[in-house]
Amino acid sequence: MRPLPEVPSAAAPADGEQAAAALVEHYPRLVRLGYLVLPPTLGSHRRVLKAHALAQRCLLSGRRAGSRGGVPGPRWPGGAAAVDPSYALARRRVLRAALAADRPRRGFGRVQLPPLLPLVWGLRLFPHSGGSNGLALENALAALSGPGRAAHALRGLEGLADAEVRRVLADAGVADPHAALAAAQDAPTPYALLGSPEFDPCSLQARSPDLLRRRQHAKAALAAVAALLVCGALLGLPGNGWGRDARTTSSYTHDAAVEQSLDPDRLSRVSADFWRRSPRTDFTAWPTRGNRAEDTGLLRRALAGWAHPDGEVRISATPETPIGPPMGAPQLLYAGEVDRVAVVLFYDGLRVVRYAEPGAAGRDGGVALDFARADGADMASAAALIVARADDRVRYLTAPWVTSVSVRDLLAPDGAPRPLRRGPDGVTTALTSPATARDCRAWQAIEIRDGSAARLMADLGELAPARLTSGPPSAPHDVAGRAERDSWARTACLLPAVRSRGVRSVNSWQYAEQPLPEGNGSARWLCTRAETWRGTGSRVLAQFQAPSAPAVATGGPPGAVAARAEDSPACGVRDPRVLAGVLWKSQGGRWYVLAAGSEQFASLTASGGVEGRSDSRLLAVPARAGDRARLNGTLVDGSRVGGLR
Repeated sequence: MRPLPEVPSAAAPADGEQAAAALVEHYPRLVRLGYLVLPPTLGSHRRVLKAHALAQRCLLSGRRAGSRGGVPGPRWPGGAAAVDPSYALARRRVLRAALAADRPRRGFGRVQLPPLLPLVWGLRLFPHSGGSNGLALENALAALSGPGRAAHALRGLEGLADAEVRRVLADAGVADPHAALAAAQDAPTPYALLGSPEFDPCSLQARSPDLLRRRQHAKAALAAVAALLVCGALLGLPGNGWGRDARTTSSYTHDAAVEQSLDPDRLSRVSADFWRRSPRTDFTAWPTRGNRAEDTGLLRRALAGWAHPDGEVRISATPETPIGPPMGAPQLLYAGEVDRVAVVLFYDGLRVVRYAEPGAAGRDGGVALDFARADGADMASAAALIVARADDRVRYLTAPWVTSVSVRDLLAPDGAPRPLRRGPDGVTTALTSPATARDCRAWQAIEIRDGSAARLMADLGELAPARLTSGPPSAPHDVAGRAERDSWARTACLLPAVRSRGVRSVNSWQYAEQPLPEGNGSARWLCTRAETWRGTGSRVLAQFQAPSAPAVATGGPPGAVAARAEDSPACGVRDPRVLAGVLWKSQGGRWYVLAAGSEQFASLTASGGVEGRSDSRLLAVPARAGDRARLNGTLVDGSRVGGLR
């Protein structure tokens, strides 16, 4: 079974001078590593310069390494140390910076300027050309994500074992090292090419750029500078120019709808008891609450920050959530002081928007603006929002129809829920959130009651918590009973795989139970599907839960992810079938390929490294350590489908 992603272990600190010396000694290798991981869309010239810039920035910051905590000590297979901690620190810095260059940047004020050095004028630089094998490898790397390229480079260039690759990737900030390593395994493996001149950004060729185009660009730049000077002079005149109030009088205000949306007096406000007679039970029925709901100054700043944020506003948004201004007056959900921070929550029918500014005696950090999709909400998904988040603590704002809130540790299925107190405005006391935890020792979810129903909601790092359910895709229901809580106890630690993806709900259900060979008990096969607010971007995990020793307080170790898919209808309402397999070792030390399909399957076959067939939806075939098998199944209607990927 494949283990969960490794958590970086503690190690001895590295001295700053040693780090600088290690970087100078291994400078070509670090630059090559950065060049391989950087996105190929930059082009060879920019990748070369950026790879050198990353390594040189590490040299400048290496002198402070001794004061910045532990440095992971890389290991070769067998446990022998491969490199000193100083080089490991430099490699980690290069990986982090190169991976950050591949992430999309959302919002204003997060634009990264190009590095000042190195700088090349009048020349185009690129590594030496190679043969067809090098071109094929370059194309394969271009098709991988940044973490996938990093995994390939660590295996091929650094020569690390898979377990060490996963640990180094996790330490560099990769959310899912297993997925990165799996993607890298599909790329060509002529690892010797990674050390060849065609991937060496220190051995370069120089060519002249297009001189005619450069001359045209120079003329255009001069014209742009002249226009900028004229515009600057005009903006300096009295009126709607530069000034303290320019932020609220920008060109957005010339649009009538946006101008109306900036007026606090036009905000849509809902009375406290409207939800009792409302035709819809969603965010539109939430009353306006908070002790600063009448603070016109705060509301004006919040609306202006939403309409046209400046460079001091930190913006975050769930995937594919527009961050533009409101088209018309939004609904005011909440405005109040929470943990010395002024918080305003808006809803415009598509998005929930949270504005937060530190109070006069509050903490530093500036203004924050968070966006999350919330269209199509119902009574269950509109039961709560996260109103405040500080470090690892969160507070929830609950819907008016919620009668009580309690806390339940998903990893302790036998534990009784404990009450979570709420204020008169519906804000709960602070609760430890598992969303940013580095380990999985507890998973605090809130259990919300609205009449007779009890719903589990989990914080996945966004404004709206995700609803947790059980049952087949055709009839998911709220988690109830010891058996379903046991299942979630071994599933909760897999939730970080769907964190910060705009998840609306996560359903986990058992689709098969399999007697294990040699009388080793019975294993359960589960499918866990995360649905998003936007519809796209769903994630599916097929999970294998081997039997565990009886435990008093916990449901057992986390399940092993046997297969995963993204944007797939598998395990959902449209396509409820699922097929997955795992390489499993018995208590007697023998290996087997185990596979299970949902009830739509009539027979299964394994081919490739392991050959076998079963005339049922369960399969167990003897195998050897390291074997890989390709799974196929025949459905009841006679059609053939492959396993989940």
